[in-house]
Amino acid sequence: MIARLRGLTPFQVAGTLLALGLGALAVYPLALVVVRPFVTGGRIDLAPIRDTLAQPDLATLLWHTAVVVGGSGVAAMLIGSALAWVNERTDARMGLLTDVVPLVPFLLPPIAGAIGWSLLGSERSGYLNQLLRPLLGLGGAEGPIDIHSWYGLIFVYTIYQVPYVFMIVSAGLRNTDAAMEEQSRVSGAGPWRTLRRVSLPAVRPSLGAAALLMVWTGFGLFSIPAILAPQAHLDILSVRVVQLLSFTYPPETGVAVSLNLVVMLVVTLVWYAQTRLLRSSRTAGLGGKGARPRPLRLGRRRGPVRAALVAYLTLTSVLPLGALLLVSLTGFWSGTVDWARLNLDAVVRTLTDTATQEALVNSLVLGAVCATIGVLAAAVVSVLVRRSGRGTGLLVDAAIKFPPTLSHLVIAVGFVLAFSGAPFQLGGTLWILVLAYVSLHMPQATTASDAAAGQVGPELTDASRISGASQARTFRRITLPLMAPGLLAGWALLFVTIAGDISASAILAGTDNEVVGFRILEVFANGDYAMLGAISILLTLATSLVVLPVTWYARRRGASPLSRTHF
Repeated sequence: MIARLRGLTPFQVAGTLLALGLGALAVYPLALVVVRPFVTGGRIDLAPIRDTLAQPDLATLLWHTAVVVGGSGVAAMLIGSALAWVNERTDARMGLLTDVVPLVPFLLPPIAGAIGWSLLGSERSGYLNQLLRPLLGLGGAEGPIDIHSWYGLIFVYTIYQVPYVFMIVSAGLRNTDAAMEEQSRVSGAGPWRTLRRVSLPAVRPSLGAAALLMVWTGFGLFSIPAILAPQAHLDILSVRVVQLLSFTYPPETGVAVSLNLVVMLVVTLVWYAQTRLLRSSRTAGLGGKGARPRPLRLGRRRGPVRAALVAYLTLTSVLPLGALLLVSLTGFWSGTVDWARLNLDAVVRTLTDTATQEALVNSLVLGAVCATIGVLAAAVVSVLVRRSGRGTGLLVDAAIKFPPTLSHLVIAVGFVLAFSGAPFQLGGTLWILVLAYVSLHMPQATTASDAAAGQVGPELTDASRISGASQARTFRRITLPLMAPGLLAGWALLFVTIAGDISASAILAGTDNEVVGFRILEVFANGDYAMLGAISILLTLATSLVVLPVTWYARRRGASPLSRTHF
């Protein structure tokens, strides 16, 4: 063992210390809040698990959650992969528009998006229903759309999950060798056969990463089911956990943690499948040969495909943003719009509100800083895990990925216990948010970097090693640039998610370290829909100004000859 440690290079030592630090940051706060309910008088107490199993509606809760998360995950995988393939491999691409179309819903905080769809699809007074009933000649005061339903909840879940799939699969397609697809078409294979036999196997690491993110984010979404599920009489696990922690006295932390063990089990199965996929994948990589892709000509189908893209943009982005804009301009929600009374009072009130200004600046800075730290750390860890032994690599990966699969509210309480008091005294500061955000979003960062590292072939790294370059220099000059498209996609995901975070911010933020998530909760609690709409639109505009240049740069990096190679 000692000899093995002495044989480590400086890069391996630094990476190992980094991985251990990230693991400790994830496990320590979690242990403080999770272990306590299961230890009484120094002995293990399984009463919380028995209480959980005794819940009369446990089967209904798990069934409703599985249907919503599973249905939306499958739909998001299909839609996101299709959008990525159309954008990366066909002539239906419409420049920056098709790069942005699937991402716009992601730029809107989930609570604001859920409220936007509630404004649109409320069965009685929703804007869409008010418009459709006379157009379709329907009588009555309700319908035809009811967003507070099975299909409504799955629909909104899907909208928020598509960007994860789109960004990860797009980065994978940009990194794979398109020459194999052209050879398939030249040999007589049709588009469907090429897609099934060549394209999909080539992006298996990206598809596995996207599937893991679907499960992780699907079980973790809280704002959307909290607003849409109750009126649909649906029980969702994330909402139940929050109720047990925040609206039950005394808080039933043990039952909340026990319910989260179900999530951890599902994530474990998907994570294990992804690791098997990454280790067995040798079909797509980045090595020393390059080829620029030639887009597939869709002919007469290009027009309908582009029309479908525009329709998707309108349905998923323009409508909810339009609803929030209307309510911010009218000052209230009534289901009808008096166009003569539109005004900018709520927008001006939002822009001049000191607390909102501070919250926006803090959220954007925290998003950029934490995303950068998370992605760079994840890149180092992914490379080391991929090169390490199976047991060591899996242990490190699990220590980083699994703690954040529990409810963010549970972990946020752990961070309060761990860092708010002595000796750290970080309570009420931005530093506790930095630590929490980095730890909570490392699964997203490492999943994106795992997929990027899985496509890096050994040719150039072996050549660098043979030429005498150190591991650190090889990582900085060879591996990191090759992983850049995937890492930039991961950076954008982290930036948007952290900038609009609500769950952890509800516990860790306050008047001394206000962020947008906490400010939105304050405004929502006051019932000020006009200001809520204004804040959401401002946040969407601000994050768009950051994400769009990153997306453009990622596309340029992915289009370079170095990024179109194989082994």
